[in-house]
Amino acid sequence: MSEFLQNGVFLNGTWHAGTGGLFTTIDPATQSPSFSAHAASREQVTQAVEAARLAFKSWSRTSRASRIAILEAYAKALEARGQELAQAISRDMGKALWESTAEVAAMVAKIAISVRAYDQRTGSREEASAFGRTALDHRPWGVMAVLGPFNFPGHLPNGHIVPALLAGNCVVFKPSELAPSAARFMAEAFVEAGLPEGVLSVVMGARETGTALLEAPGVDGVLFTGSVTTGTAIHAQFAGRPEVVLALEMGGNNPLIIWDPADLEAAADLIVHSAFITSGQRCSCARRLILPEGRFGDQVLEATKARIERMVLGPWNGAEAPFIGPVISVAQANLVGAYENKLQVLGGTTLVEARIGVEGPAFVRPGMMDMSHAQEPADEEMFAPYAQVYRVKSFDQAIRRANATRFGLAAGLVCDDRARWDDAVLSLRAGLINWNRPTTGASSALPFGGPGLSGNARPSAFYAADYCAYPAARQEADTAQRLSAPGLA
Repeated sequence: MSEFLQNGVFLNGTWHAGTGGLFTTIDPATQSPSFSAHAASREQVTQAVEAARLAFKSWSRTSRASRIAILEAYAKALEARGQELAQAISRDMGKALWESTAEVAAMVAKIAISVRAYDQRTGSREEASAFGRTALDHRPWGVMAVLGPFNFPGHLPNGHIVPALLAGNCVVFKPSELAPSAARFMAEAFVEAGLPEGVLSVVMGARETGTALLEAPGVDGVLFTGSVTTGTAIHAQFAGRPEVVLALEMGGNNPLIIWDPADLEAAADLIVHSAFITSGQRCSCARRLILPEGRFGDQVLEATKARIERMVLGPWNGAEAPFIGPVISVAQANLVGAYENKLQVLGGTTLVEARIGVEGPAFVRPGMMDMSHAQEPADEEMFAPYAQVYRVKSFDQAIRRANATRFGLAAGLVCDDRARWDDAVLSLRAGLINWNRPTTGASSALPFGGPGLSGNARPSAFYAADYCAYPAARQEADTAQRLSAPGLA
């Protein structure tokens, strides 16, 4: 275990041992430890927030050009560490190496996208007026707490951190204890890039560390990606505190409608990539597949079943590159079995039984359950490679079924009829809508978020600039102005 013991606190440009409890991250493919550290204590979390508060004045007044230069240097430092970082991500959370490599590339690309987003979404302007000038610029909030998820432990928190720093905020980052290694590479890349001390701190640990960060005095904003349970708890915690900015991304129970495309094999490909990529551990994965009754729907499901049977499951560094690896833990794998049993009790018909533990205790070969004639299941996000199937008589019924959720993150339509797509765009209640593309096809150059329990109306990705700075309107005259008004001598 000692070879995995790391420092768990990055403060004022240096790594320190945490003084909290010991936590260990388990590689879900091998069940061996991949990372271990003592968590940041409440006192260390408070120190990190205080250091950020102290650094804020100088960093917020650093020129935009200088901040961009540091972030561009950070991108180069990440790129130089790309292979090692991708391996660390795969080792921590189990995803295929080709996926982790793509994640690192998205992290590097985020800098240029964030600069463009800042210019378009916020930025500055000045205009002449009758009395002098009007002007608009955007100011940073102060200290942002960033809480990262395990499924994209580099890319998703990076998508908060980069725009926050670009706007002039300071950041205290708590990575997921299930996949903390990426945070080490990120912090070290920032040091190499010349980020001033105190501007970014990292506090590692589990729930206790996150609680300490949320309760720390001096936090001006909370930027969170994770489950609806945790996100709504954060929302409740800050009720009555409108001065704290909350940007909460909380997943979805996403629908994918398949409606008579000519190429049923392509439809099956899109189902597999929508529902099962990253072992179903993307918040944009399709959880509900909606198909027409009849022969075409039967054929699509048969083609999907065939792909599941051929699908390569394996460790990230296996001899054959896998399509998917394990889910994050043995406990999560066992939840899939319990979930499948629950759907059967409700009257569901098994189309493909999830095979749990065949390739290893945390591996799950995808499953599908027909719920067309069953009792309505709970509207929840099962973060695993499992899909409910619904067969419907009409396209209107498909739309109603798609919208029957408290969430609203992603939705998709596979069809060849442009008129149906135009109708779906206006009818589907989701923030990310894909036509003949996987539901997981999100772009950093677009907003990422949606209505309902998928967030709190603060979408991330390209729109992260919106919650990282507030507008400051100015009216200016070079000299004091004499004013007159009726009734004033």
